[in-house]
Amino acid sequence: MSLSHTVGLFTHPDEEWESIRNESESVTKLYFGHILLLALIPAVAGFYGTTQVGWQIGGDGQVIRLTTSSALQLSVLFYAAMLAGIFIIGKFIDFFAATYDVKDTTPRGVTLAAYTATPIFLLGVIAVYPNIWVNMLVGLVAIAYAVYLLYEGLPILMKIPEERGFMFASSVLTVGLVMFVALLAITVVIWSMGVGPVYVG
Repeated sequence: MSLSHTVGLFTHPDEEWESIRNESESVTKLYFGHILLLALIPAVAGFYGTTQVGWQIGGDGQVIRLTTSSALQLSVLFYAAMLAGIFIIGKFIDFFAATYDVKDTTPRGVTLAAYTATPIFLLGVIAVYPNIWVNMLVGLVAIAYAVYLLYEGLPILMKIPEERGFMFASSVLTVGLVMFVALLAITVVIWSMGVGPVYVG
C-alpha cells in the first residue's frame, strides 16, 4: 500500500525506492492510496491556520484571519493545484525518459513525482501556525529533502546510471521551478478576478 512507503522514504530511502519500483503501482492506485490523502494535510492545515489561528503583521498585536468561505475556496484551489501539479510533472518525467535513454517503458513519472513530494505534503502540517518565518523555514527543509529524494530516487526508479540520473533529475527540477512560477502568475490572475483572500472584520 502506498502510505507504507512514507516512513521508509525518511529512514532508508534507497531501499524504499527499490521497493516502490518493484510494486509498479497504477496512477489510479497511487492517487487513491497516497496522493489524495497526503495532499489534504497542507490544505486542511492551511484552512485551520488561516481561519482559527491567524497571523500578525507588525508589532501592533492585531491578529488577521480569513473568512471561512474565503479560506475554504483557497484551500480547495490549492488542493486541486497540488493534485494537478503531481500529474503534470509526472507526465513531463515520462516524456523526458526517452531523452535520457530509459530502457524500461513502464511509465513511472507520476510515481516519482508523488513520492518526491511526500516531505512537502507531510511538513505542510505547519500551516496550522501561519507564521511566515516558521513556515518559510519548515518549507525550505521540506523542499530540500524533496530535492534529495528526487536525485536519490530517479536513477533507482528508472534504472539508469547515477550520472545520467543527475542530469535527468536536474531537468525535472527545472520543470518544477517553471511550474511554480507559472502557478504564482495564475494566482495573481485568479485574485484579480475576485477570488482572492477575504479577511475577517
